[in-house]
Amino acid sequence: MTPQGSLHLTLCTLHLQLPGCRSLKEKRGRLAPLLTGLRRRFELAAAEVDAQDMRATSVVACAAVSTDATHNQRVLQAALEWIQSHQTDVEVYSTSVEER
Repeated sequence: MTPQGSLHLTLCTLHLQLPGCRSLKEKRGRLAPLLTGLRRRFELAAAEVDAQDMRATSVVACAAVSTDATHNQRVLQAALEWIQSHQTDVEVYSTSVEER
């Protein structure tokens, strides 16, 4: 608990397509700048959480923790917009958000 109240965890799961990706090594090379950008720009926890053995798809989870659930939502929305506008070698085809 913090003096301001309870902590809120918001988890965003992104299902990604990596068009033209021919190998797992190439996939890792495309995901590395995306994950690093999410961590550095938005201070999110971010990792590939599923489909690690599939070269053209990926499932990435991002988590935000703060005392303000609305803040978490805004940060995750900004991160999604950044991915869609700046990460041209990946396509987001599905997202889900859950709060705890």
